[in-house]
Amino acid sequence: MDGAPTTNADERDGAAVRFPPPFVYLIAVIVGALLQAWVLPLRLGLPSGARIVLGVAATLLGVASIAAAIGLFRRTGQDPAPWKSTPKIVATGIYRVTRNPMYVGMALVQAGIGFGWGNGWILLLLPLVIVVIYTSAIRHEEAYLERKFGDVYLRYKGSVRRWL
Repeated sequence: MDGAPTTNADERDGAAVRFPPPFVYLIAVIVGALLQAWVLPLRLGLPSGARIVLGVAATLLGVASIAAAIGLFRRTGQDPAPWKSTPKIVATGIYRVTRNPMYVGMALVQAGIGFGWGNGWILLLLPLVIVVIYTSAIRHEEAYLERKFGDVYLRYKGSVRRWL
């Protein structure tokens, strides 16, 4: 999907994302580990084999989603950093399934770590992380893409879900 940019020349060409989204997920994993170790262990009621299988599966799926998205960005000459300029809408590959495959992938990696470590805190923090990612990154990205690409992005947005 190509769209002619409609951004005002005086406007900064990039989404107003101020904090690198991967750090939100990382902070949640660290906080979950600290809560588990120092406050109150919140263990999962799963056998270790099941936890490991769930953890590995979620992590691999997450890494594959992130890698597919970054690969598409690189092939189309774009930078995956959300505050950088977006020259065109990528709507192929993994972007036909989700508008945010990197954030979905990072959420899966966080869940995989939580399952693998048997740490319920890391899993409980995931909905909060999703809200933080939406408010600090996704809503700014969507507003930027709507301003820049107009109807092209709105059609894409109407045909592909934000998460899954």
